[in-house]
Amino acid sequence: MTEAVTFLKENTRAKFDESVEVHVRLNIDPKKGEQAVRGSVTLPHGTGKTVRVGVITETKADEAKKAGADVIGGQELIDKIKAGNLPDVDVLVATPDMMPKLAPAARVLGPRGLMPSPKTDTVTPQVEAIVTSLKKGKSNFKNDNTGNVHQVIGKVSFTPEQLAENYNTFITALEGCKTDAHKGQFIATISVCSTMSPSVRTK
Repeated sequence: MTEAVTFLKENTRAKFDESVEVHVRLNIDPKKGEQAVRGSVTLPHGTGKTVRVGVITETKADEAKKAGADVIGGQELIDKIKAGNLPDVDVLVATPDMMPKLAPAARVLGPRGLMPSPKTDTVTPQVEAIVTSLKKGKSNFKNDNTGNVHQVIGKVSFTPEQLAENYNTFITALEGCKTDAHKGQFIATISVCSTMSPSVRTK
């Protein structure tokens, strides 16, 4: 992995600090719900990206504000979302009491990967804790419709050691998502690339 990262750092040509991404092909059938993969990971060195967090609550607004949430709202925010006016956030958190009210907005939020879910700890009464964690680099991941999982593990400016630690932490978290529904070898291939570079196979 360190050799792959070194190759990416030596071959970057962009004038900006490119993201480093991991792309994993899984041996799953994405059409089978029981084989769907969804999880979360807190990378030891973060992703290098400032994460914007929105919180839907009518009871924990003070906690959300204290933790640094970027957008906070209740029913009025839900109404805006249902009308197609999405908040400028990367992750959306909701308190459990708001989920019945938020359910009609799933058709808007779901395709964008913003629908809060207990599986990723984004439906929780512990608002301050989850917002703090997300701000520190906690990332949610899930397979796409072709059975692949994608995750940013940092920036090209990170040291090879930092990227390797983030990579290993993510792969460990992903492997932890394997269940009895997944038969045989869980991970088929792994490749790493930066925003503008070709990918390098690490498995």
